[in-house]
Amino acid sequence: MTGLRFSDLRIEDLHENLLEPFVRHQQVKKCWRKESGSWVLTSIPFVEEWDFNEKRLIIKELMETALNGGIVTGCFSDDVLVGFGAVDSQPFGSEKQYLQLSQLHVSCHFRGHGIGRQLFSRLSVSARALGAQKLYISAHSSEESQAFYRAVGCTDAAEINRFLADKEPCDCQLEYIL
Repeated sequence: MTGLRFSDLRIEDLHENLLEPFVRHQQVKKCWRKESGSWVLTSIPFVEEWDFNEKRLIIKELMETALNGGIVTGCFSDDVLVGFGAVDSQPFGSEKQYLQLSQLHVSCHFRGHGIGRQLFSRLSVSARALGAQKLYISAHSSEESQAFYRAVGCTDAAEINRFLADKEPCDCQLEYIL
């Protein structure tokens, strides 16, 4: 896909209408669930969609990330945000080895063109520059989301962040060695 521009976003870039054209739509058919210690792909159909209020909440979270020294990176097509991701700045884990990849999304009409992979790569470099040894991802359990994270090299987290796991109990807790 040509004409894409990636850039780190500053607080002044994160205005309340930034996500207005962004389409967060995902038709989920199957999700991974842990049963008796093993991952099982289970039929759990639903549609994930962001409304106006959800988009405003995401912008607020991105602003907090930027204000706290984290990294927010966007991908633009003709000055329209079509993908974005964020890495928080607060290390955690037994050796403070983790930084959280708190956001990674690509607008539905732009998926399948490597944008997510490029965002992940850029955010990995940024996390390493902030001193992380690993990214921690509390990732959506959908078949497609998990396929993406596994394809870029993520594995089950060696240490579980209880706060994140309890906040989203259906998410898969993953890590990526930087």
